[in-house]
Amino acid sequence: MSAQDLLVEIGTEELPPKALKKLSDSFTSGVVGGLADAGVSHGEVRGFAAPRRLAVFVKDVLARQPDKATERRGPALSAAFDANGMPTKATQGFARSCGVEVERLERLETDKGSWLVFRSVQPGAATPELIPDIVHKALAGLPIPKRMRWANLDAEFVRPVHWVLLLWGDRSIDATILGVRAGQETRGHRFHHPAPLFVAEPAAYLPLLETEGHVMPDFAARREAIFAQVTEAARACGGKAVIEDDLLDEVTALTEWPSAVRGKFDERYLDVPEEALVSTMQGHQRYFAVRGSNGKLLPYFITIANIESKDPDVVRAGNERVIRPRLEDAMFFFQRDLAAPLVDRAAELKNVVFQKQLGTLHDKTERIVALSGYIAQQLGLDGPARDEVHRAARLCKCDLLTSMVGEFPELQGIMGRHYAERQGESPNVAQAMFEHYLPRFAGDQLPVTAVGRAVAIADKLDTLCGIFSIGMIPTGDKDPFALRRAALGVLRIMIESPLELDLRALLNEAVRHLPATGGKKTPAHEVVDAVFRYMMERLRAYYSDVGVRPDVFEAVLVRRVTVPSDFHRRIEAVSRFQRLPEAASLAAANKRIANILRQAGIETAGAVDESKLTEPAEKALWKLIARLSDEIEPLWRDHRYEQALTRLATLKEPVDGFFDAVMVMVDDKALRDNRLALLAALYHMFLRVADISCLQG
Repeated sequence: MSAQDLLVEIGTEELPPKALKKLSDSFTSGVVGGLADAGVSHGEVRGFAAPRRLAVFVKDVLARQPDKATERRGPALSAAFDANGMPTKATQGFARSCGVEVERLERLETDKGSWLVFRSVQPGAATPELIPDIVHKALAGLPIPKRMRWANLDAEFVRPVHWVLLLWGDRSIDATILGVRAGQETRGHRFHHPAPLFVAEPAAYLPLLETEGHVMPDFAARREAIFAQVTEAARACGGKAVIEDDLLDEVTALTEWPSAVRGKFDERYLDVPEEALVSTMQGHQRYFAVRGSNGKLLPYFITIANIESKDPDVVRAGNERVIRPRLEDAMFFFQRDLAAPLVDRAAELKNVVFQKQLGTLHDKTERIVALSGYIAQQLGLDGPARDEVHRAARLCKCDLLTSMVGEFPELQGIMGRHYAERQGESPNVAQAMFEHYLPRFAGDQLPVTAVGRAVAIADKLDTLCGIFSIGMIPTGDKDPFALRRAALGVLRIMIESPLELDLRALLNEAVRHLPATGGKKTPAHEVVDAVFRYMMERLRAYYSDVGVRPDVFEAVLVRRVTVPSDFHRRIEAVSRFQRLPEAASLAAANKRIANILRQAGIETAGAVDESKLTEPAEKALWKLIARLSDEIEPLWRDHRYEQALTRLATLKEPVDGFFDAVMVMVDDKALRDNRLALLAALYHMFLRVADISCLQG
């Protein structure tokens, strides 16, 4: 039997759109993995996913498993036969278990001894016999949080299954999958072609569905088609569509035969902030908004119908009728929210619990006010700027009580900025209302105003310290207060802005304002230590993501630097230093020096007595150390670590010369101590930046 194409399709009721792509990828990898585990080779693989189907096409699948040679070891030869050469009971039992006579057993000779062995060849199974089990396992491994049952069947799946197609070449594989007998028929579009379609062979599946079935089963191709249709529809009305990846994926997962329809809405709704309009269109209706050439929203939307209508105007009118009350609601929410000043909502925060042991949002706001004021002082902000920090901190959570944010939580901060602008707050305060939530996700923008930075850091550090103080430290995937994001956000703001802030000092200040939570409260210094360690681990991940070597991070971490921006400068300096040709030799020398000093019990550099330097190599080294100390002192002060390390790289040859010519641990104590002081001076020069003995080759 030659290789054949394989097609597996599971036909269902409409699958969850946000999970469709993940289900398809998992199903495809499950089938491919099953073939690999069975030792069955194959060619090209394609996964298909549409609202009512998951399918996998595999080209040129080997017709059967390769034969498998097996070797089963029996008794040791010394115990296999008695003195008369007759097989022992152990040998007879082994032969019976193998289903052969003793004479069929062979001998295995190794360096460790000799044994009886039974060798055989296990014929490979025909691939069609393996497919049902492979499919069962692939389906069982899908990431489905909660499975459902239907009818009176015992089968469980994410949605009821209506048909199964298992096609091997031009014939169907006889099997029952999820309670449904496999056949050779698929289904077309629910309305365009509801009748069964006979699939003659796997290669006919895609063209058959696309031509007769009115179904585009390829997720990527369907996504591309939707993108092109939406782009063209927006261009036709003189605009550019707002196409976000998540929305595009969801619409792709909702349609089998996409058809773009452009609609229009009343221009008066454009008085509502555009973020609210976009959220209304995307969140409620899965519509694509349209921007004009000036970047402002146009009174149009584009929807993707899952049908090719004979009368598109009817579809357009229906969608325009549906969006109108949604936009009316958005306008009503906006106008009602504007009627109440943000500052008047501050008292209402007392009615919203942030965390039971940490109090209400009003309590949290008071802590943010205090901590952001301390940060403003550390940043050297003047009186008016400090007042803006105080005002922004006081208002930053007030928009959580507005109708618009209640309807669209993703607009927190965004609506706060709009309300603050309309209600006469200063531009910095209004911008800080938005910026204090930044960054919201990996790679997101950072606050750009000093006010926004201060409030953002204060908010995140208060959450971190508060949650740690009550013992709710994130474990595994559980992180309900998004502490990982908060920690990395603070670090990014400090490093990338950059801000010369001492993280440990800020943590001490944050902990000082936490409430007495009752019961056994974690001591303040333990909270600070735990949060600082946690944030350093997030920093490790941050640098790993941008390609910084682990040994470089460890070299700087040893220095216990508490100012993240300074930590970053050291990371950059050491990263560049380790690429110098002298780096490997100096790192090895520093490791050697560290070991010598540790064994000698020396932690700090003592004074070097130049009169006790006897060898030319140690004199040359000390002369260069003394000269470099003067040269690089200004570099240390100005945090120009890269230039300092570059100058220290010139020590390579005299250091190598020292270890080649000088014995450190001599019997003469005065001489030994002086040489140890020399090495300690050298070691601590590098240590002012990092412990380069941590660097690998």
